[in-house]
Amino acid sequence: MLLAPLLMLSQDNAEYMVFENALLTPNPTQIAQFEKGIAAHNKKYHSEGPYGVRMYWISNGPNTGSYVWTMGPFPWSSLDNRPAQAAGHDTDWNLNVAAYMTPESGKQSYWRFHNELSRFPKDFTIKNMLVDYYDIKRGKAKDAMKLIEKINKAYAEKSPNETYGIYTNEFGSSKEGRDLAVISFFDKSAWLGEDNSISKKYDDMYGAGSWDQFLKDWYDLTDGGESEVWIFHPELSGISGNVKVAERQ
Repeated sequence: MLLAPLLMLSQDNAEYMVFENALLTPNPTQIAQFEKGIAAHNKKYHSEGPYGVRMYWISNGPNTGSYVWTMGPFPWSSLDNRPAQAAGHDTDWNLNVAAYMTPESGKQSYWRFHNELSRFPKDFTIKNMLVDYYDIKRGKAKDAMKLIEKINKAYAEKSPNETYGIYTNEFGSSKEGRDLAVISFFDKSAWLGEDNSISKKYDDMYGAGSWDQFLKDWYDLTDGGESEVWIFHPELSGISGNVKVAERQ
C-alpha cells in the first residue's frame, strides 16, 4: 500500500520493511468524535519512529468515506515493542476510537515495501495517492515481478521524476485478491487526467510492439484489480507527510 508512507528508503537494513494498514469506517453519525479520538491517539502513541502513523481518507470505490490508518515502515522485529496495554494504548483506542467505528471496521493488512522496484527520485511531501491493487494468479508472483522490473527500468530512463512505490501483501488472500499494490504519489488532481505516454516510452526502450506484449503478459498473470485515491490528512496523523529519501547504496 499500500500502502502508504515512506521514510528513509535505504537498502542497508538487515530486515525488509513493512507497513501495517487498518481500514477504519466511522459511524456516519459520529465522524467528529472519531476524528477527534484518532487524532489524539495518533499524536500520543504514534508520533515517531517505526510506530509513526499517517491517516488517509478514501475518496472513491466501495470504501469511499473510510480511513486508512498506516503505521510504518518498520521491520517485523519492531512489533515486539509496539505501544501496548501497559502504556494505556489499548484502553485509549477502545474508548476514544473503536467506540465510534462500525462493527465491520478494522480490517488489517501488512505490506512489504520493494525498494528496488520503486521510484523515489527526491524528497517530497505526501498529499494524494493513487493506489492500484492487482490480483496475481497463483504461482505467478515471480513472473509478475519480472514484468515490474522491466517497466521500472523504463520509468527510470524515460520518466525519471515519477514517484511510486511497489508493495506486496504479506498475508494475501485469494478471496480478497489484493496481492500487489502500486502507489503513485501526486499533488494536483489534474495529474489523474494526464497521459504519461508510457506505451510510447516502453516501445522506445524495448522495441515496437513491446507495450502490447507487456499488457498481454500482464493480463495472463493477473485476475484483474481495482484502484482507490487516498487523500492524506495530516491533522489526524501522528507524523507529517514529509518523506526523506535516503541515498541508494
